[in-house]
Amino acid sequence: MRLYLASTSPARLATLRAAGIEPLLIASNVDEPAAVAAAEVERGALGTSEMVELLARAKAEAVVGAMVDGTPIDGFILGGDSAFELDGVIYGKPHTPEVARERWNLQRGRTGRLYSGHWLIDHRGGRASRAGGAVASADVTFADDIGDDEVDAYIATGEPLKVAGAFTIDSLGGPFITRVEGDPSTVIGLSLSTLRRLFLDAGVSWPALWNRR
Repeated sequence: MRLYLASTSPARLATLRAAGIEPLLIASNVDEPAAVAAAEVERGALGTSEMVELLARAKAEAVVGAMVDGTPIDGFILGGDSAFELDGVIYGKPHTPEVARERWNLQRGRTGRLYSGHWLIDHRGGRASRAGGAVASADVTFADDIGDDEVDAYIATGEPLKVAGAFTIDSLGGPFITRVEGDPSTVIGLSLSTLRRLFLDAGVSWPALWNRR
């Protein structure tokens, strides 16, 4: 049973590998701001949950019919997206040190919610058939004693510039987080329990995906 991951996220790849799955990677190259803008023209402003599911679906659908190493896709395609919400404001990747510092000044000592969207397409036999999505969320509480020197040192590593909310729990940012309420893998960018349910809906048992020793 092959799983194609329509994402270049190292965290999602590492999460799947740790769970016994070695996916085949395909970059979706979706223009995320354009996809969100187009959806909001039709539907109005999107909530965080709607946005991450929309982008997860866009990423998965973008690679339908693609070739991997000269071979047509034959298996399941997974798209994923994540965003962090604090005080009703959606925060994606900060990209610059200045924006990352602003985020940390807002969130240290507080609790926000990380949303992860999933979209799974059954592409067995070389063609897309059924598809479905789900969104998982987890509340993240940051330590209230994080010093400016720690924030500056963390930002200097470059890690927070590339992730939703400007933090990780599975790498250098982990020590600055005191509590996670919800599926911890959701905060990494992929809820394993949610993905398992999506596969069950498709009639596939989770152990059937294990291909790593």
